[in-house]
Amino acid sequence: MLEDLIKEELVKSMKERDVLRVSTLRMINASIKDLEISRRPSNSNQIKDEDIIQILSKMIKQRREAAVTFEKGGRKDLQDKENEEIKIIEGFMPNQLSDEETHEIVNDILNENDFKEMRDMGSAMSILKEKFLGKMNLGLASKIVKEKLEG
Repeated sequence: MLEDLIKEELVKSMKERDVLRVSTLRMINASIKDLEISRRPSNSNQIKDEDIIQILSKMIKQRREAAVTFEKGGRKDLQDKENEEIKIIEGFMPNQLSDEETHEIVNDILNENDFKEMRDMGSAMSILKEKFLGKMNLGLASKIVKEKLEG
């Protein structure tokens, strides 16, 4: 399970005294714990790998935005730190589909479901999120879906 792997990597990083990796893995664990706590009142507090992938995707997106902000502000040191954290977090993500594979999958989804109009975009994106969350650049997929349905 992904949560166990993250905990093992944290212990390993602590032994290796890799400060940045330890702090990044602790942030991931804290986000996982936050999700567990938020689910406690219900019976669905069991955290799945899909939940962790969503957390990791969000963390990567936040760090990319921060890196851009630091770059604009002339803070290369902080930009580099954010980029290093991204690399660490991406190590726990499933292999990403290439742009070409994303194009093929979007075409297949649109054809299989007979999506031809812009009103179908939400349905198409819902299917893509369900099947390819964490494996596909959904920003790119959204752009492709929009181009196909508009054109």
